[in-house]
Parts: sequence; C-alpha cells; structure tokens
Amino acid sequence: MLERGQIGQTFLDWPTEQTFLTPSFTGNGFGATDLNAVHPETSPAFSLGVDYPTGPQYAKYLRSVVKHFRVPVLDDTEVTAVSRHELGFEIQCARGPVVTRSMVWAGGEFHQPLDPRISGSGLTDPARTPEAWEPREGRVLVIGGYESGIDIAGHHVEQGAHVTIVDRSTPWDARTGSDPSFRLTPRSRTRLKAAEATGRLTLVDAHVGGVKRDGDEWVASLDNGTRVRVDSRPIAATGYGPGLGPVGHLFERRPDGWPELDEDDQSTIAPGLFLSGPAIRHGGLKFCFVYKFRQRFAHIARVIGERAGKDTGALEAWRAAGMLTDDLSCCGVECAC
Repeated sequence: MLERGQIGQTFLDWPTEQTFLTPSFTGNGFGATDLNAVHPETSPAFSLGVDYPTGPQYAKYLRSVVKHFRVPVLDDTEVTAVSRHELGFEIQCARGPVVTRSMVWAGGEFHQPLDPRISGSGLTDPARTPEAWEPREGRVLVIGGYESGIDIAGHHVEQGAHVTIVDRSTPWDARTGSDPSFRLTPRSRTRLKAAEATGRLTLVDAHVGGVKRDGDEWVASLDNGTRVRVDSRPIAATGYGPGLGPVGHLFERRPDGWPELDEDDQSTIAPGLFLSGPAIRHGGLKFCFVYKFRQRFAHIARVIGERAGKDTGALEAWRAAGMLTDDLSCCGVECAC
C-alpha cells in the first residue's frame, strides 16, 4: 500500500472542529458492525471510546487496524503519475517506479474541493480549510447547504455569529427518501434545529452569482436580486471532486462528471484499475459514506484474487458481517417508516 503522507492522512487534514456525521457504536457481538468500521472485527467506538470521531481520532483507529492486521504500508510515498504497462500499470512515486498487474485507487476526495462557480470565487474560504472554522464575529455567509454547509454553519452559530446559508437546491428541505446521500443526516438535522432556535441562522433559497469586497465587508449578489453583506470572507461548502489525481486519465466520465465504472468498480477503459471510496457511483446510487463504500472492499479483493487464481472463500465472512455487497440491485431500498 502506498500512502502520500501518514496512514489516514485525509482525516489528519480535517479541521480540528470537524467530526463524523455517522455514529460509531460497538455492536459486533450481536452481528451489528460499527457504521464507521473498515473491517468487520473492529470498531472505532471500541478503539476510541467516542461515537462521533474527529479526523485525527479516526486516523488513530486506522493506524490500529493496520498494526493489528500487519498491513504493509509505505508512507510518505505520494503517487505522482500512473501509466499503462505491458504487465498492467507503472506507478511513479517518491521511492521509484512500481509495476503492478492490478491497482486500487483509494485517494479520497478531501484534497479536491470544488470552487463555487461564481465570479469572485477567490474571495471565499473553502470549508475544508482551518481558516473557515476560525471564530468569526458578526455576519457570516455559507455558500452551500448540504452536510458541510450545515456543519460549519452550526459551528459558527454556536460561537455566536449570525449565519446565512444560501443554496438553490434547499437540501435542508429534502423530505423524500431515507438515503442520507440525498437528505441531511439526523446529526445535521439536529444541529440545524438547534441553530434555527437561536434566531441567528437564515436559510435562503437562491444562487450566489458573485462575491465582491466592499471596504471591510464582503457582498454576495444573489440571483433573486438581493445582496448579502457579511463581515468576513464567505465560506464555500460546495462539495468535492472525485480526487482521481494521477489516474484521472484512466477513467471515462459519466454525464454527471463522476468516474464511469463497470459492475466491479473497475475502470471501463483500463481493466485492472479499481476505484474505492466515496466517488463510487452506480446508476443513481452514491457510495459517499464509509458504511457504503466499505461494502465493496471485499468484492474488489475477490475479483483481483480470482484473477490471480487465489482461493477467496474467506471473504464470505465479510458478507456474513454485512460488509460485502455484490448485488447492487438490493441497494437503494427505502425505509417503510
């Protein structure tokens, strides 16, 4: 395994105040795998003693998994380029070239924040940056009202600021469906209600067209003809890209811009290259939570193992633990109540 920094680097890069949206709870003994676990015999709640881990806490959990299962990892080994090779792929990294038959890209998304498509986007602070989480006085504007937007808005309301969230899609109003990839998680809804109860949160159904600096203020022009004046740089909570980096050219793109995958999470133009993580999309299914994309770990391992002529029967233990989904037709089922 090659890691650009340290194990769990993406989570080490999280702002200190950011925590998981999904709760951890040790239910392993009764067949209920922790939602945030990456192996069925582990539990962040057990290892860390917390239910909503911070980024550094989750990185600590990942380090414990690597240590316990003796996973070979080369840290501080950033992949700079990947090309096709007669044997599969040639990977260029800080420790020299590596040739491999199969490759799993699990680079994450956090390092690829999407800038808002507005004029003056350079005057905004991406929600992933420490600057966006620093205490702010007076009026604060958050562009984007899904999970990241609600999370950081709630944080600043708790600190005493008056926050305005602007989002044309009004994700805070989504009521249909039970999939948290399309509606706010319970934790976000709880924080949203608490923020609204203070009287210091305003939700606006509009699109920000541009941001300008006006003396000591920042002014956002909305497509409904109004303007929002705030006392600090607007915060852009506008999502993330697929984070493909040096393998981007080895994936075709869907009409919505996400990587095109076959039924095995494999590139459709570079057989042997698999994608793992929150950027996985199949039809209308999004795998953007740990408990979702981990369902494909064992499936990818089985595909690679069977091609190499290995016995993969032991992976059925992952299915028994509810962590192996190879029939995607069973996904997307809604809750009855």
